[in-house]
Amino acid sequence: MKGYRKYFLNKLMWFAVTFVAAFILNFTLPRLMPGDPVAAIVARFAQGMSNATGVQAIYEQYTKLFGTDKPIVEQFFIYVQNVARGDFGYSFSQYPRTVADVLKASIMWTICLQFPAIIVGWLIGNTLGALAAYLRGGFDKILLPISIFVSGLPAFGMAIILLVIFAVTLEWFPTSGGYGFDLIPSFTWPFIWSVFVHYQLPFWSLVLIAIGGQAIGMRSMAIYELNADYVKYSRFMGIKDRKIVGYVFRNAMLPQVTGLALSIGTMVGGALVAEIIFSYPGLGTTLLNAITGQDYPLVSAITLIITIMVLVATFAIEIVYGFIDPRIKAAQSD
Repeated sequence: MKGYRKYFLNKLMWFAVTFVAAFILNFTLPRLMPGDPVAAIVARFAQGMSNATGVQAIYEQYTKLFGTDKPIVEQFFIYVQNVARGDFGYSFSQYPRTVADVLKASIMWTICLQFPAIIVGWLIGNTLGALAAYLRGGFDKILLPISIFVSGLPAFGMAIILLVIFAVTLEWFPTSGGYGFDLIPSFTWPFIWSVFVHYQLPFWSLVLIAIGGQAIGMRSMAIYELNADYVKYSRFMGIKDRKIVGYVFRNAMLPQVTGLALSIGTMVGGALVAEIIFSYPGLGTTLLNAITGQDYPLVSAITLIITIMVLVATFAIEIVYGFIDPRIKAAQSD
C-alpha cells in the first residue's frame, strides 16, 4: 500500500502541475489574438451614431463590463475567481448571452454525437479485429488493408468523402446543420426526424475512423495472445478451444479498454473537426465562430473544458492501472 500511495501522490502532483500550466495557457493565448473584440461590439451597437463622444462612452462602458481596461495580471486573478464559481463571463460575439448559456446550448449536441460514435466504433472495430485474428485467411486479408486505409484518413478527410458522396452527389442527406433551418426545436416528429437525418453523416464519419483503429489494435493484440505459451500449453492439455479463446480475447481487450476510456474522456474535443465540416451546432462550430469573432472568453472556456476532460481521463486511467497492475506497486516500493 505504501508503494501505491507514492505512485498516487506522484501522479497527483504531475496532474496539478499540468493543470496549472494548461489553465494559464488557456487564459493567455486567446488574449494574444490580434484585434479589439470590444471595438467590434461597440461598432455593432453604435451603428448610426455620429457623436464620437457617445461612441467613446459606450466603448469605455463595455471595456469596464468585460474587464479589458485592467492589466492582464489583474484580469487573470479575476478570471480565476470567476471560473472557481463557474462564471466564464459574457460572450463577446454573442453578447448579451453569457458563455455558460452558449456552452449549455452546444455541449449536449457534441456529447450526443460523440459518445454513441465512440461506443459503436469501439464495439464494431474490436469485434472485427478479433474475428480477423481468429479466422485469418481471406477475412483478415480484406479487413486489414481496409482498416489501415480508414484509420489513416484524417477526421476531416472522412467527413469530406461522406459529404461529397452522400450529400452532394446522391443527395441522400443534408449537407449541414443539426436540423432543418425552417424548423423550431420542439418535441415533434418532423423535428426529431430532421435531427436524425442531419445526424447521420457526422456520426458515421466518426464511427468509420474509430472502427479502423480499433480493428487494427484488437487484431494485433489478439494475434500476440493466440501465439502466447499459455495458449499452446492449454491446447496441449486438451482444453477446449472455446474456453481458451475466451481468455485470449479477455487479455487482448485490456489495452482496448484503456483506449475506450481515453476516447470517452476526450470526446468533447474529438468531434470538433467533423462538426465544423458539417456545421453541426456543437462545440466545434461554436469554437470556430468564437475564434473568428475574437471571442476569447468563449475560446478560453471551451479549451479549458477540453483540457480538463483530457487530464481527468488520463489521470483516472493511470490510477486504475495502479490498482490493477501489481508491477506498478512493486516498482514504487523498490
